[in-house]
Amino acid sequence: MTAATKAKSAKKIKATLTEADLAVNGGRKTIKAFGSKPEPKIGVEEAMALVSLWGYSDGTLAKVRALLDKESVGSPHLARYYCPKPSRVAELEAYSRDLFGVKYALGVNSGTSALTSAYVACGIGPGDEVIIPGYTFFATAAAVIAAKALPVIAEIDDSLTLDPKDVEKKITPRTKAIVPVHMVGCACDMAGIMKIARKHNLLVVEDNAQSCGGKFKGKFLGSIGDMGCFSLSTFKITGAGEAGLVLTNDEYLYIRAQNQHDTAACWRPQRYARERQPGELFAGQNYRMSELEGAVNLLQMQKTKAQAERFNKNMQRVHRQIGTFKNTILRRSNDLAGDVGYRLVMFGKDAESATKLAKALSAEGVPTYGRGDSNARDWHIYPYWEHIMEQKSATDKGCPFTCPLRNAPLPKYTADMCPNTLDYINRAVFVSVDQWWKAADCDHVAAAINKVCSVLG
Repeated sequence: MTAATKAKSAKKIKATLTEADLAVNGGRKTIKAFGSKPEPKIGVEEAMALVSLWGYSDGTLAKVRALLDKESVGSPHLARYYCPKPSRVAELEAYSRDLFGVKYALGVNSGTSALTSAYVACGIGPGDEVIIPGYTFFATAAAVIAAKALPVIAEIDDSLTLDPKDVEKKITPRTKAIVPVHMVGCACDMAGIMKIARKHNLLVVEDNAQSCGGKFKGKFLGSIGDMGCFSLSTFKITGAGEAGLVLTNDEYLYIRAQNQHDTAACWRPQRYARERQPGELFAGQNYRMSELEGAVNLLQMQKTKAQAERFNKNMQRVHRQIGTFKNTILRRSNDLAGDVGYRLVMFGKDAESATKLAKALSAEGVPTYGRGDSNARDWHIYPYWEHIMEQKSATDKGCPFTCPLRNAPLPKYTADMCPNTLDYINRAVFVSVDQWWKAADCDHVAAAINKVCSVLG
């Protein structure tokens, strides 16, 4: 049809119709139904893609598909917000509030996102310093840089966690927060850290990626500081896939963490309304947890308490049977009854001795590992954080290392800046504890440790 013909046709229709013919005014509706039958955007194929991740046999997968093909349920809404059914992420948050005894819990898409959301919520930014331990996964430090602040790296002590004495030495007028990291199932000295933080009016953000379910003096780790961050992932004792959690008792910090984790503001009572209080709205990110992660990690979180109790029971059964030796000592615990205890840690006399101990214990059948005298790169140990050691930046501007708001020399970043940390890590021997060990298994492990240490330790 030519343009001229179209114009002539439209003119003819306009001449024969009035406003009364419009459906909105009671006229005949032009389209009563579409003849096509749309297929669901997310259907059986997507469900099967998930089921197949479990590694079931082809025969089992065929049976599951046959069952799914019998029903038509439409597309599930896998985003956390606007979910027509009860949100699994919301259920995870509610369960976590009750379990850890806090007022607010926020589900995010990773442990790193949890840290970033917490740091930004606390107002950490350009010109600020955050004290972190030299033994933690690099994400603890990376999130500080992402917040445009600078990490100050402090020593650990013989608990393998942040040394409160060294923390206090490294506080400056620019210090904004302290980040205790509960490493390999072991609690930090939260009494000492909180005392220092309150004395200097500093915020405390707990990094509890590695000790979910652990306690310090009866309180759950992650619920003691101003904010607590968790990694719920396949690589942690609690979690599957990739997810995270932020805890706090402070409503203002919670609201700011919400904004950082979802700049689309779907979390607000009125999404597009003006801010209710200063600092509530700013340009955040998108770290939302999906319903897929929420569903799986709700179940994981429901196992946390019993799981931690099993780990601790077996760890303590081994621990109390280990003898006293001249050159091999057990890691000091800040709260043995509260530690998750999925690792039992000993220290050799030196790195070489630790290597021999680890090899000998492994030969006896004890699941053991240690760094010893190895030079392998490990992003859990600060000298290998070349991103910070060499002041690397995403742009050639050098931010935040060159931030004009700082007005002070950079913190000390050298490979030998925390000698105690390196010494403890190189001498540490880690025995992996299984929560499913029977009493006899624990006794055999203790006997093997005593055997090896009586000869080598």
